[in-house]
This record gives sequence, C-alpha cells and structure tokens, in this order.
Amino acid sequence: MTEHDNDATQGEGTESSLDDREIRPDAPEKFGLVQAWWGDGKGKTTAALGMAFRAAGHGYRVHVLQFMKGGTGSVEDVRGEYNAIAAMPAISYENAGHYGWHGRLDDSSDDDHEREAKQGLERARDLVDAAGEADLSEPLELGGDPDDGVHMLVLDEILYAANRGLISPDSVLDLVEGKPSNLELVVTGSHKKPDYLYDHADLVTEVGKEKHPFSSGHRARKGTEF
Repeated sequence: MTEHDNDATQGEGTESSLDDREIRPDAPEKFGLVQAWWGDGKGKTTAALGMAFRAAGHGYRVHVLQFMKGGTGSVEDVRGEYNAIAAMPAISYENAGHYGWHGRLDDSSDDDHEREAKQGLERARDLVDAAGEADLSEPLELGGDPDDGVHMLVLDEILYAANRGLISPDSVLDLVEGKPSNLELVVTGSHKKPDYLYDHADLVTEVGKEKHPFSSGHRARKGTEF
C-alpha cells in the first residue's frame, strides 16, 4: 500500500466513524455556573449558541429562550440558527419578542415590547423552576419538553431587555439567585455593563467593538447576522 493509499484509507475510516457517531442522552458532571456576555460588539448570541451546540453535542439537554427577537417574520422568514436547532437533537428554542427592535423607528410599540419581555421573564422563571424539580445529575430525553428540565438554559438578549427598562435588573438577578445549583445559566445582551450581576456571575465577558460593517453602511447579512 502506498503512502497515498494509506492516507485515503485513514480518511475513509474517519469519515465512516463520523457518520456512525450518534448523540446519546448524557448528564454533565460540572455544570452550574452563571455566564454573562455583554458589550457593543458582534458575537454575544453567537458565543452563547456555540456553547449550546457544544453541550447538545455531548447529549446534554439545552434550551434557548430569546428576548426581543421574533420567530417567523423576523428579518426574513427564519433565522439560520432555528433551522440548525431543529436539525439537532438535545437543543430547542422559543422566542419572547417580534420583528423589530425596541427604540427603533420600525412601527413596533414600546408597550408591545414591554409586554413580551415580561412574558419572556415569566417563561424564564418557569424554566428555571422546572430545572429545579428535575434531576439534572441524570441524562434527560434529547427531544423532551424543556418544562421537564434542561441542563443548560440560554436567556438570549435578556440583559438588553433589562438595560432598556422592559424588565428590571432585579428580576434578572432573582433568576440567577433562584436557579438550581447544577443548572448552567447563560445570559446575553446589553451595551451597558451589568454591574448588578458581577457578584453572582462566574464568567463575565465583554464583547467589544473595534470595527463593525454596520458603521460603514452594511446591513445584516443572511448567514452571519441571521
């Protein structure tokens, strides 16, 4: 066998093993931290979703609840991450918002934004409570209802909702303080530093903008921003 043939055979074996790889329900050994991602740079949601997919790839049950973002009709028909989540076992999502962004001239109502953010907060409380009632030291059904518990909960843009006065910072803090000890909680959003979380979060990352295409007139692009 030539060196080239050997490389090809190894490649085939690797491809076969990847094709045969299956995600099976499992439970994390060291979950339970609080992560906060904030700043004026691009990448907060992207980082949170990256962790969500990583955890789901290990068979841990993950749920993503998005504040201030809609489902269908948001930007286009659907955000790319929703299609990816739908194709991935162990991870699910839901929205607490609609097309538009608070404070912009897009015909969206401040009252609507506030109502939806508060509904999202109540939903977040329900999910945290459900995790507290579940045995998170055990595997959870990959396609199970998040109301039966999750190992990781991502509250995307909740810090923006607090920053913009749609919900109170104290209500976010209550979620953090009330979570079960082995639930990994990830919160994102806000251009303003969430000082109120610093004594309660284990990881705080500022995503800073040095240069952004929006500043030079580029609009959100399919596949990168949605």
